[in-house]
Amino acid sequence: MLDEVNLKVVKMERVKTGIDGLDNIIEGGLPKSSITLVSGPPGSGKSIFCFQFLYTGVKNGEKCLFLTLDKKVEGIIVQTREIGFDFQPAIEKKLMKFLFLNINKKLVYESMTNEILSGKYDRIVLDSITPLSEMPIYIENTEIQSNSGITTPDDFPPDTNLPIRRLHLRYIMSALETTEATSVVTSELPAGSSLLSRDGISEFLADGVIVLSLDPTMDRRKMAVVKMRNTKHSLKPRDIILEKGGIRFV
Repeated sequence: MLDEVNLKVVKMERVKTGIDGLDNIIEGGLPKSSITLVSGPPGSGKSIFCFQFLYTGVKNGEKCLFLTLDKKVEGIIVQTREIGFDFQPAIEKKLMKFLFLNINKKLVYESMTNEILSGKYDRIVLDSITPLSEMPIYIENTEIQSNSGITTPDDFPPDTNLPIRRLHLRYIMSALETTEATSVVTSELPAGSSLLSRDGISEFLADGVIVLSLDPTMDRRKMAVVKMRNTKHSLKPRDIILEKGGIRFV
């Protein structure tokens, strides 16, 4: 007879997004230390989702990082204030950091990785992953390769058949996975696409996928949870409204 074993059920920790309707349908929030992909066409609410996620974090005293490849930091801070998210007090308290990653610089990967690993962040946003996935790879810092535990393109054999884009994405996801932070990455999604990201790969590497869509003819936006690790959720798209203060379910 097998000895009786007492198994302790450990409930997964959740990180609230700040979007009440969304947190309600994903068992309280995103799984802690997970990576969630948020995809959608322009105007669907991807950046607002990210700001709301980070603003919820700083209100709870969590340390947050916003990595951007598209805009200057000063412009982002002004934009967030206008839509109801004033990050300036959190920046002064060193709870919030905005970092512009210049993809025209050779060491952009090292800049991103060093900040992710050294900052001890609770929440990280990368908005967006699309430009990074399409740029040439430059890896020169051997100390990062050998000590960080991050998978780099050099870890693959020279005759690898993996497409270069997949190498980019694996490197980025590996960097985020080495931390205990709960991360959100965004991806452009062309209207009418059958994929869940512009690259068609990120959705397989991420722990969760949330798709934002819009219907201009009906003046309507929607959000759907397509994938979420260890979470029971509906696949049904929900109507949302973008307003000052963030996203709200209708």
